[in-house]
Amino acid sequence: MPKRLVIGNWKMHGSRSGSLALSKEIACGLAAGAVSVSVEVVLCPPSLFIDSVAAAVGDKDIALGAQNVCEYEDGAYTGEVSGSMLREFGVTYVLVGHSERRRYFREDDRQVADKFAAAQNAGLIPVLCIGESLAERQAGETEAILERQLQAVFETVDSKQMQNVVVAYEPVWAIGTGEVATPALVEQVAATVRAKIRGAGDSCRLLYGGSVTPDNAQQLFAVPGIDGLLVGGASLDADKFVSICRVAGG
Repeated sequence: MPKRLVIGNWKMHGSRSGSLALSKEIACGLAAGAVSVSVEVVLCPPSLFIDSVAAAVGDKDIALGAQNVCEYEDGAYTGEVSGSMLREFGVTYVLVGHSERRRYFREDDRQVADKFAAAQNAGLIPVLCIGESLAERQAGETEAILERQLQAVFETVDSKQMQNVVVAYEPVWAIGTGEVATPALVEQVAATVRAKIRGAGDSCRLLYGGSVTPDNAQQLFAVPGIDGLLVGGASLDADKFVSICRVAGG
């Protein structure tokens, strides 16, 4: 049975000194709280601070993640960072397809699929973010939207390549709004995703993200088929993030 996974996505928040302090607080909190070894913790700081955070957490049991990766390995792509570059800085996981990338940077399903493949080719573990908007949910299109987003990836990689990857369901309407999907909806989505990636077996972990807090973490972990949480705002508070990790450990 794979470990439960808790990923902290810091987005474009903080400074170098603040990121150092936060990562040290989290590392100390995890050690002091005796978080179960059955929980894997990942921090995704802004890319400029990855090296500093890596040095701050040292040999602690905290993995590093990146918030984005270029779909190309090398070339004249100003401002981009490749998967191999991220690997050099100790990155293990990388988010692809986050709704903020899709919305603000116009990343479509094809580009997300290419980034997914690029991450795998670089030896990284992609965290594929999928989710529907409020309008799509109200129109009853949730399942169709998720299947479309997953299918785009399957056109680039087969189901066997979905092994040892992560899929994060983040309904767009729940991100940073305080709204949380009901356990029934999350369970329904988990079943849909599991059916779509059934060739990957139990090695593909499914996360929920969207206004995750210490108060609702227990309820979310109780949903059948959910293996972890993708945490946004609460990951910027060491006490809250450590509390969520502690809940993950049971």
